[in-house]
Amino acid sequence: MTEIAPVPLAPRIPTRNSARSPARLHPSAVLELLKPITWFPPIWAFGCGVVSSGAPLAPRWPIVIAGLVLAGPMVCATSQAVNDWFDRHVDAINEPDRPIPSGRIPGRWGLYIALIWTVLSLGVATLLGTWGFAAAALGLALAWAYSAPPIRLKQNGWWGNSAVGLCYEGLPWITAAAIMSTQAPSWPVLAIALLYSAGAHGIMTLNDFKSIGGDRVSGVNSLPVLLGPERAARLACITMALAQVGVLVLLVTWSRPVHAMIVAALIAVQLVLMRRLMTKPRELAPWYNGTGVLLYVLGMLVTAFALAGMSA
Repeated sequence: MTEIAPVPLAPRIPTRNSARSPARLHPSAVLELLKPITWFPPIWAFGCGVVSSGAPLAPRWPIVIAGLVLAGPMVCATSQAVNDWFDRHVDAINEPDRPIPSGRIPGRWGLYIALIWTVLSLGVATLLGTWGFAAAALGLALAWAYSAPPIRLKQNGWWGNSAVGLCYEGLPWITAAAIMSTQAPSWPVLAIALLYSAGAHGIMTLNDFKSIGGDRVSGVNSLPVLLGPERAARLACITMALAQVGVLVLLVTWSRPVHAMIVAALIAVQLVLMRRLMTKPRELAPWYNGTGVLLYVLGMLVTAFALAGMSA
């Protein structure tokens, strides 16, 4: 009778999560949690709002600087900390080297940092008067609603991307214009800010391509998961293009021909880049975020100068 040798058990593969968590917080891990690279969109939008108001900067530099800090290192950073805490199980699949799943942010410190940054953001917002405080409170509420249960807007790509687009583009723009003019923004400012917020929905859809695997396993219904990469990329391109065409129509209506031509040229180049994106949407989404999105935000600034000329 032939003796069958036992099959050796596969060795257990150690993971970062099985390692002992560090006892102390490291500043580099906290900074990584707050994701400085994500601060650019709301800071840029706030700057566009300042420009679009047409108000002189000289007497308002302190409040502008406070607004820039609030938009990026405070409110946006808070949203990143909140998202990383409530997405720690998803990041363990998509990005296991992130500060929380890797254990570099130990215990419940990810949640504590999110709460501390929320309070600090509201404190800074008091320096910007009623408009600034109200906008910060709304932005923070949406940040928590986006990531935290039971609402967790990010579970649905339609609602989640809308909330992020508003917080990253429209809300900072409208807030800056209101602070600079010390009154409610004009309807042209509101229309432009909301159009660029709508277009940002497409940008956020492309941003979700990097986490399709973890989102699918974790039940996060991002649009790339719901629609598939090709359909989601097509929707993102249509959304971004239509929003900018709306801006272009308004610029022509308002007799801003030079600004309209520049925006039209930026749209045309984006359409060429979108055509390439659609050949391999999943692979090329990061590439488009570094090229086409840059042209999108340049159009925002051009439009802000057009609004400033109308306010002068």
